[in-house]
Amino acid sequence: MTTTTGTNSLSNIANLSSLPALGSTTSSTASINNSATSLGINDFLTLMSTQLENQDPTQPLDSTAFVSQLAQFGTVSGIQGMQSTIQSLSDSMRASQTLTGASMVGHAVLAASSTANLTSGSTVSGAVTVPANTSSVELNIKDASGAVVRQIQIASDAGQEAFTWDGLTDSGAQAPTGTYTLSVNATVSGVAQSLSPSVIGTVTSVSIDTSTNAVTLNTPQLGSVALSAVQQVG
Repeated sequence: MTTTTGTNSLSNIANLSSLPALGSTTSSTASINNSATSLGINDFLTLMSTQLENQDPTQPLDSTAFVSQLAQFGTVSGIQGMQSTIQSLSDSMRASQTLTGASMVGHAVLAASSTANLTSGSTVSGAVTVPANTSSVELNIKDASGAVVRQIQIASDAGQEAFTWDGLTDSGAQAPTGTYTLSVNATVSGVAQSLSPSVIGTVTSVSIDTSTNAVTLNTPQLGSVALSAVQQVG
């Protein structure tokens, strides 16, 4: 009986990204050098069928090898499908984030910040969370040189307390346009303690990082602040 000499087992296939064994079966497959990522499931089944047709009847191919290789190919195909799904989900999230960000324009947001930008003639507002058993709360506002330009007493009731700086210094003069540092000192149960202030900003525009889908809100008072850092929206 005359047979076509071919590879006797798929065990020579190292992995799905390199198919040297399939290249030695017949002249019809000798030119195949594509990687697994460029092969479809139908292509793989065709190559397996060709190898079966050209096997040596006295040394038949091991069927378990076919099953093993097909399972590996299925895994690769599944991963590729999952990557496609993740990409689609990422695109959907980006579109959702874009709509969410656009809807924030014109709204006031409250976010934790130890600095605030003042435009001459405007005000700066914010809030601080006051612990229970607090007897005094004081907001200190410093200019770029570190000098205290204004001290404001805040209500000491437990909970969130609002504050507003009218833009004036302790002497009554208008503070110049610039970035100011805010710090809050409190006395809690007779012990001095620092509290973290939050500042209100008005959203004028929105930026979206296309690589991470992160939304950044741009405000005159806070500068740029991540959407995830927003505590309240007004």
